[in-house]
Amino acid sequence: MQHFRALAESVKERLFHVRPEALDRASDPGLLAVALGATLYTPATRKDLAGGIRKQTAAGCVSTVICLEDAVPDGEVPAAEENLLAALNELAATDRPDELPLIFIRCRTPEQLLDVGRRAGAALCAVYGFVLPKFENETGRARAFMEALQQLNRDSGRAGDPQRPPLLAMPIIEDPATTHLESRVRVLTDNLALVNEFRASVLCIRIGATDMSSAFGLRRSRDLTIYHVKVVASVIGDIVNIFGRPEDGWVISGPVWEHFVNTERVLRPQLRSTPFEAANEGELRKRLLTENLDGLIREIELDQANGLLGKTVIHPSHVPVVHSLSVVSHEEYLDALDIAGDPGGGAKASSYGNKMNEAKPHRAWAERTLLRARAFGVARPGVTFVDLLEASMR
Repeated sequence: MQHFRALAESVKERLFHVRPEALDRASDPGLLAVALGATLYTPATRKDLAGGIRKQTAAGCVSTVICLEDAVPDGEVPAAEENLLAALNELAATDRPDELPLIFIRCRTPEQLLDVGRRAGAALCAVYGFVLPKFENETGRARAFMEALQQLNRDSGRAGDPQRPPLLAMPIIEDPATTHLESRVRVLTDNLALVNEFRASVLCIRIGATDMSSAFGLRRSRDLTIYHVKVVASVIGDIVNIFGRPEDGWVISGPVWEHFVNTERVLRPQLRSTPFEAANEGELRKRLLTENLDGLIREIELDQANGLLGKTVIHPSHVPVVHSLSVVSHEEYLDALDIAGDPGGGAKASSYGNKMNEAKPHRAWAERTLLRARAFGVARPGVTFVDLLEASMR
């Protein structure tokens, strides 16, 4: 797996100062957590599920979730499970498993996780991990999920086998107990203690903004980001406060963007024309506005400003947007190198001569930026996300 690998060599040479690293399932989980990028959700009821996942790979997707939970009507769960197992059998038989994305299954309950995993049998080799919804431990649900995952690793022979990495978890913070003010800090703090206890089994933390909004009967429009929904934004802030401290080292993924077709606008577009005019890409800007992607771009910028990496998405058109905005700029890269390479502390002007870099306060940022550079690459001087997006959307 490698971001932007479908681009022609001449295009990659033109765009990248440092190219993204090639990764596989055995790569460092800390790097893989950063490299997830746009994690594309697909209902387990989808026809030709295996074929759809192969198409996702061709479109640049490196992580995908097959959902058995909210995306599947209650009455269709048994059929969805059978459809999922058939797809896993087909994917497990592929001659090029390295070309598949990291596949996760989102189960409803710990019991379903264990049951589906056991029924998958040898085809479980196609799965990288499980998404754990409504993650809270007031009722013991979160611990039950983690213990079920560990049991499945033992049953499948993936516990302690260096040739087969263990199945990993991605908990989703979205339960009312982690959303409502009166219980939030207590339950989030308990969740942090639990994932730290099971650290070797947890890849990253995800945020379920749809369920958070539902707790208040709210839903954002395409003209607004999740940060305009103040009650949800405050939850995200608390999640970052508790899980996002450098000493804990958890990667937190951005919440889902759920819009993908053109609808009537109320507010002005959020995408300035200047960067596109500079790159002579006015038509690309029109396409992004038509496909509701200007709001996605704005929300990704706010995700990153608030310490979130990657994003849950529900349409293939979102993938190149997330990945293009994840590439480290040449300026950021030089700043990060300067800061990380100065263990003695102090402050000095940046290499671009436009800001002050303080080695001690900015060190955690620099380390995160250099990890993102390994996953998504570093743009050449003068190359912007517009150039990367134009190349990716051709």
